[in-house]
Amino acid sequence: MDTSLAPTRSNLMKLKDELSFSRLGYDLLDQKRSILVSELLTLVDQAVDYQNRVEKNLKDAESTLQDAIMHMGRLRVANLAGAVNIQSSISLSERRVMGVSLPKVDTSFTGDGPYFSPEGTSMLSELAINHYRKALELMGKMAELKVSIMRLSREVKKTIRKVNALEKLVIPDKEETLKYLTSRIEEQERESFILLKAVKDRMERREEEKRRESI
Repeated sequence: MDTSLAPTRSNLMKLKDELSFSRLGYDLLDQKRSILVSELLTLVDQAVDYQNRVEKNLKDAESTLQDAIMHMGRLRVANLAGAVNIQSSISLSERRVMGVSLPKVDTSFTGDGPYFSPEGTSMLSELAINHYRKALELMGKMAELKVSIMRLSREVKKTIRKVNALEKLVIPDKEETLKYLTSRIEEQERESFILLKAVKDRMERREEEKRRESI
């Protein structure tokens, strides 16, 4: 509570405006917090799903590659790897959620198979390549989700701190100060009323005394 404010009507009106503004700010920040938390939970669920898909594709790619090595031999598979020509590109953009900039990652590849003659080779090598490509594509999305989660988490913490400060410190302090000012102003008005009444009574007594003396 700020007891240094002079108990005047102008300060009282100013404090009421500040309190109204603080309450509005609290409502807006509380809404922002809810939206950010909802978006954060959605991204966390997506990240878990993508993590599982990345791990599955990497596991399938490793398993398929080992099968290809068993089928054709390590040297043959290594020679085939030199024939694979895949170009990749990553495009970055962004979207905004409640003022928070979140990345968007799009991974694309050019150069579709088959990358070598099927004669004397196994389709397992093609399958392994496809699994690795899919895993890399999913990793781009994973990076997007993880960065978004970190940024949203930071913003949620900042917003929660602001909401708590308004709810537990700023608004209660202004409410207490408002009560204090209102009480002081009412007290001053009562004192002024009593003083004015006393002055009025005294003036009336003097008038009455003058009237009696003139009779």
